Amino acid sequence: MVIRKIPTRQARLARKESSHPEHPGLIVTAIGALGVVYGDIGTSPLYAFKECFDPTHGLAPTPENILGILSLIFWSLVLVVVFKYLIFIVRADNKGEGGIMALLALLLAKAQATPGSPQAPSEVAQNSNHRTGYRAAMIILMGLIGASLLYGDGLITPAISVLSAVEGLKVATPGLQNVVVPITIFILFCLFSFQNFGTARIGLIFGPTMLLWFGTITAIAIPWLIQKPEVFAALSPHYAVQFFINNGTAGFLVLSAVVLCITGGEALYADMGHFGKNPIRLAWIAAVFPALVINYFGQGALVLAKGPEVLSNPFYGLVDGWMLYPLVGIATLATVIASQALISGAYSLTQQAVQLGYLPRLTIHHTSRATEGQIFVPRINQFLMIGCIALVIAFEESTHLAAAYGIAVTGTMITTSILFYFVLRYLWGWSRWVAFPLFLAFFVVDTAFFSANLVKIHHGGWVPLAIAYGMFTIMTTWKRGREILAQSMMEIAQPLDRFFTEVGRVKPPRVKGTAVFMTLTRNIAPSVLLHHFRHNQVLHEKVILLSIITRNDPEIDSLERVRVTELSEGFFKVIAWYGYMETPDISEILARCDQAGLKIEHDHLSFYLGRETFLTTGYSKMAQWRKRLFVLMSRNARTATEFFRIPPDKVIEIGSQIRI
Repeated sequence: MVIRKIPTRQARLARKESSHPEHPGLIVTAIGALGVVYGDIGTSPLYAFKECFDPTHGLAPTPENILGILSLIFWSLVLVVVFKYLIFIVRADNKGEGGIMALLALLLAKAQATPGSPQAPSEVAQNSNHRTGYRAAMIILMGLIGASLLYGDGLITPAISVLSAVEGLKVATPGLQNVVVPITIFILFCLFSFQNFGTARIGLIFGPTMLLWFGTITAIAIPWLIQKPEVFAALSPHYAVQFFINNGTAGFLVLSAVVLCITGGEALYADMGHFGKNPIRLAWIAAVFPALVINYFGQGALVLAKGPEVLSNPFYGLVDGWMLYPLVGIATLATVIASQALISGAYSLTQQAVQLGYLPRLTIHHTSRATEGQIFVPRINQFLMIGCIALVIAFEESTHLAAAYGIAVTGTMITTSILFYFVLRYLWGWSRWVAFPLFLAFFVVDTAFFSANLVKIHHGGWVPLAIAYGMFTIMTTWKRGREILAQSMMEIAQPLDRFFTEVGRVKPPRVKGTAVFMTLTRNIAPSVLLHHFRHNQVLHEKVILLSIITRNDPEIDSLERVRVTELSEGFFKVIAWYGYMETPDISEILARCDQAGLKIEHDHLSFYLGRETFLTTGYSKMAQWRKRLFVLMSRNARTATEFFRIPPDKVIEIGSQIRI
């Protein structure tokens, strides 16, 4: 057995480092983070303060209540965004990448019985002791729940953000009320229609535009703060505590509206890999946090100065006359940018789920040659577009849509806190006595927000929960179905050593060229190879057994991607590793094989792939309806030829029927 590695690694690394472009400066990167990371939380002033005084909460806009709400908003930003995410959560990165799926992959890598082995999560539970298996199962459950809830968040955010911005037209010209919904639908349609072009070009204006936005919301609030400087008393937590004491249950339930001011916390963590911790922190300290506080407090000062009549839309009440129209334009552009961040996040989440085996193969287009993370997923784009437009038509006003908002975000925040506790205990080695109090602090705040949002379920909160349940069902069904398939294939599998013995005994004719058979296991002959050999009784001169393995890392160094092992009887084992944020590419793998010394005649190259037909009449314990769902997803999954970018004219498919 001979293992061949790609030569001159040091020389290649040196060339790679010398040709790598210099990273932009901290300030430039921080400005870029404004457009992607802080788009969601940055546009919350459009509706968050207003919703706190929605009539359904039964709160009178007294000075005490106004100061109490402002204090709750301020300390929510401090405790959740600053203390939880910027100080602690962003430290839990997977080689620079953040987000629920990155956190899940990071923890599973640690929970596996054999570090670095490509085992599936179900195998982790089987091969580890009971406690480790239970912990891995809990990690998987929390990660999938959080990921599912993020899809609900990604669906609602574009709808409520754009709708709340366009509603400024009603303030400027009440007669335009009937065109708000059509204009919103048109903007959303355009937003999703241009997704296939990518964000490489328009992304250049995201940061400066959001910088203009934060400057604008600061400037329009300052005159009211000068007029009513007493609102700054709300910086004291005393007013938040007194607010709960004075209002009891109503005061607690208003947290369902206060949470709207921190809805971008998860986006901050998920987009961390694009910019890094320090630029994100700098952008928050220098621009985002001051602008948000000044604007929220300015809205409070406006209500104190003018009275309850401005509560219908206090954000746009900060200006009047001709200034309303440019403010509506800037707000609309800002909400489009905020929506783009959530849409791109949904694409990345989908790609990670596909690579980790929780979703079937989908068409994924890379829209930038320079930036790996800029992708476009057509089916997810269609799903989001139809869902967003349907929500706008169904709810009509941002106030009604806000009732459906919050549950998905707070649910994801809870799952992040739970996963972070596992990071503290099992990755960072913190003692239970130190880790648990910190987790408890996060959990109490998250649970308070989540509990307050439960009253929204019958007012529309069921929508993101239904979306999350659907996505959770799809991901768990697909994963379980693939595990059953793997078990079924193992029952009819044959060890490679035994197969080589048979080949040596039979000595079949060898035809010119190279045949590639894809396999998930290293020491088992793939079923497609067995079918081909037994029916055709012939083999190629060179036979490659190709395994493509997704690691629990976001990216794999291209120089470490491929390993070639020479076996017996003209067989070669090729293992290619990819990260969960990368898309496998057969042409790249073959090029690496050439560099490793395995010469392939591309004119005489054939790929043998299996095409399974699934029947639901098997004896697996999966429910019948889930079997049908798995079969449906399998039929609509992207073919291996498309997903791995295999030339179609070099593919030979061998069909088989499998009962699940």
